Amino acid sequence: MTEWNYGDILDGVATVIPPQTPAYIHGDQLISWGEASARSNRLARALTARGAVPGDKIAFYMTNRSEYCELLAACFKGRFVHANVNYRYTADEVFYIFDNADAQTVVFGQEFRAQVDAIRPRLSKVKTFIEIGEGTDWAESFEALCAQGDGTPLGIKRSGSDMMFIYTGGTTGMPKGVMWTQHDLKMMSIIAASVLGPTPLTMEEMLVSMRQTGPGPASLIAPPLMHATGLISAIAAMLAGGTVITLEKPQYDAVELLDAVDRWRPQSLAIVGDPFARPIVEALDLEPKRWNMGSIARILSSGVMWSVEVKRALLRHMPQAVLADAFSSSEAMGLGTSLMTAAGETPTAKFMVTERTRVFDEHDQPVVPGSGVKGMVAVGPPVPTGYYKDAEKTARTFRMIDGVRYSIPGDWCVVEADGSMTLLGRGSACINTAGEKVFPEEVEEALKTHPGVMDALVIGLPDPKWGQSVNAVVTLNRGAIFDEAGMIAHVRQHLAAYKAPKRIVSGDVNLRAPNGKADYPAATDFAKRLLAGG
Repeated sequence: MTEWNYGDILDGVATVIPPQTPAYIHGDQLISWGEASARSNRLARALTARGAVPGDKIAFYMTNRSEYCELLAACFKGRFVHANVNYRYTADEVFYIFDNADAQTVVFGQEFRAQVDAIRPRLSKVKTFIEIGEGTDWAESFEALCAQGDGTPLGIKRSGSDMMFIYTGGTTGMPKGVMWTQHDLKMMSIIAASVLGPTPLTMEEMLVSMRQTGPGPASLIAPPLMHATGLISAIAAMLAGGTVITLEKPQYDAVELLDAVDRWRPQSLAIVGDPFARPIVEALDLEPKRWNMGSIARILSSGVMWSVEVKRALLRHMPQAVLADAFSSSEAMGLGTSLMTAAGETPTAKFMVTERTRVFDEHDQPVVPGSGVKGMVAVGPPVPTGYYKDAEKTARTFRMIDGVRYSIPGDWCVVEADGSMTLLGRGSACINTAGEKVFPEEVEEALKTHPGVMDALVIGLPDPKWGQSVNAVVTLNRGAIFDEAGMIAHVRQHLAAYKAPKRIVSGDVNLRAPNGKADYPAATDFAKRLLAGG
């Protein structure tokens, strides 16, 4: 079997893709494949010259930009390990990632210079600081390192066991570094891509195909590259010899996205469910003739719920597109898939299981389809090697069942009679009210079908009668009037009465992180403040 290595793939792709083909586009900046290959080779050599050795961790502290992809390529080629940093973190949280990852090099955007400088005296493990900007007396210039020196391939031997980390905040505790070998991550992506058509199984097959078909598709990556959905989508485009298009604003802007689609004509669009898709629909509904969406062949989403109503609305504006909804997480990719086109709908949160997917009850017994028994979703090999420096959490999440090592991150579902899964939610967020389990995502989706609700998060709060009570925080559609009683009644029409929120509050609150994922702590604090005052 081919041992896949991302550095080897990028070296190979550079030999068959025309050098003038765009590799990275960010605003008005366009870097060709020829430039990108030479720049990443120089950067890899510069990191090596500054003491980085294979296996050393390189911390990425920046917003979306072409330099993120260039640094990724340099890490893959030099056999260094990517470690992503959430740019919304406080200085102490950033220090935690640098320290936990044992970062040898920190590469940061100029706008984060003050944050890095504040914690620099504590970063005894970091040997090199590199700034995307002018540089300082203590940080070298990223651009200078990419522009000087030998731009030819490094000519080193690499391995399929070369690592990359994906730091994930998860739902509880401090962020953890999910450890993937490049071979396993590539095999996972081959399996995932097979639902859209035949996929080359060796690098030789891949290069032959590229020579025949030309460069890969242009992909507009809307989510932050610091999170798994954006990161994996960008890597997939790079390894396919395609073009990675990123947006300039650090906060998601649907109009900026649509302008970029109209200008650059990407074939693929990566988003994160309803939080990204709803604003696209709103903008297109307001000005349906402003943007040409005809280039979009597929929209890929992962990470949060993507409702059938919003998918339906998107397909009104781009009926040619395939909407691919992936049920995945950083430590459990490929749990399930859901495809929808203008020719046929798939219900919200319903995913077809893959050959790698199993559903187990609390006693590690397989759940019988159609039984109505709730179970935890598990995915078999390829899976990560574990969490970096956390043997206890590794043992809880990655478990052997009947001789197979599964990743079981804690997502609950019901297995329907046809073998598909209806997702309920993450067990760690489950609300226990009077002995009944309520999964927030299920109630959130019911709330979001109310005509006045733009977004919703459901939380459990301490209650002297129920143990925990079900509560919701909602944001409203433009022009909608908040109607708490009507929204509660709406949920009762769709779900059992005990699942309906006891209270619903609304106001000026941001319910989502930049990657589109739910910010439950912010919603909980907001609800507590309003309910305490009412």
